[in-house]
Amino acid sequence: MEQTLLPKSLVVVNDNSTDSTKDIVANFVSKYDWISLVNSESKDEHLPGSKIVNAFNKGLERLDYNYDVICKFDADLIFPKNYLETLATHFNNNPKVGIASGFCYIKKNSKWTLEDLTNKDHIRGALKAYRKACFEVIGQLKPSMGWDTVDELLAKYHNWDIKTDETLHVKHLKPTGQSYNKASKHLQGESLYKMRYGFWITLISAGKLAYKKRSFRLFIDYMSGYFKARSKNYDFLVSEEEGQFIRNLRWKGILKKLN
Repeated sequence: MEQTLLPKSLVVVNDNSTDSTKDIVANFVSKYDWISLVNSESKDEHLPGSKIVNAFNKGLERLDYNYDVICKFDADLIFPKNYLETLATHFNNNPKVGIASGFCYIKKNSKWTLEDLTNKDHIRGALKAYRKACFEVIGQLKPSMGWDTVDELLAKYHNWDIKTDETLHVKHLKPTGQSYNKASKHLQGESLYKMRYGFWITLISAGKLAYKKRSFRLFIDYMSGYFKARSKNYDFLVSEEEGQFIRNLRWKGILKKLN
């Protein structure tokens, strides 16, 4: 409500919450005709990827087709007041921008600091904003862990740009992965297989992710997930041609960092 540019429509998906979310949102719905509420029931366990995309899709069903930009925002975010207006400026000024966002900050020792997983070339899954044409050509969101990486890779495959704005500081109240459970430990490795990374890029990516989280155990879990998916021939998230593009893109990025 405090944004300098209000959205055409806001859909809140109340996905199995146990607090007063439903009543709070219902109060806003009674006052503003552009806000709506979807009450959904799902399993309590938090499996990254599928659960959150399924919730998003339930909200997507409420929207009409007449929009320019569609956003997927997590509930644990506090945005600067100019957030939507600034994103709109980026989309308007550059017709090649397909996905855009600010950066997530988390609270450490009473100070808001840039979240460790932040990368200027990657938009966090918590705060995605898509141009409609880009959103449609990438096949919308994949209900699988890795959806917030494969969307950007496919956007680049279709010649869209990814835009991050360092001036937009978004407070992230619950750091990524905080609620992941034991059942999800292999999903990261499975997602690398599904994106057709291949063994060597998976090995490098798993090592990098595990290093960032300071856990060798995670590296083992990631690689176990990859081999599990490969042995069981899990369905891929991308075509063979898209996979080749993704591997070439990843190798270019790896070699660039080595030089």
